Amino acid sequence: MSTKLDLNSHEWMQHERVIVFDGVCNWCNFWVNFTITRDPSGTFKFGMLQSEPGQELLKRLGLSTDDFETFLLLDHGRAFTKSTAILHIARHLSGCWPLFYLCKMIPRPLRDFIYDRVARNRYRLMGKSTVCRVPTPSERARFV
Repeated sequence: MSTKLDLNSHEWMQHERVIVFDGVCNWCNFWVNFTITRDPSGTFKFGMLQSEPGQELLKRLGLSTDDFETFLLLDHGRAFTKSTAILHIARHLSGCWPLFYLCKMIPRPLRDFIYDRVARNRYRLMGKSTVCRVPTPSERARFV
């Protein structure tokens, strides 16, 4: 899914790119750490689905505000979800990760089918925290 939003309509739209993720999901937090390590220029900011701005964004997009089976990428005023969000993120990481953007040639329904299987089982695979992630002092500027 890709949706164009009014740039002035949400506080996170002031940033070029924001990854909005499930803050209690250990799988999601692993990928946040992965992205931070491979994004030395700080291209991406991070926000949590559980936060007030995250909840507002989910409502505007017509997505569930309590069943987080996707994360969002806000990229220059557009909202991307599921496998499309992953591929857009990979495109901006250091190393060989931008090559994964070629997977965009795979039909989205097939990519999202795989994404959905992992998303539905992520708590079972990696567990769940009782509280949202707290960024370290060095990461704090990357979180909105």
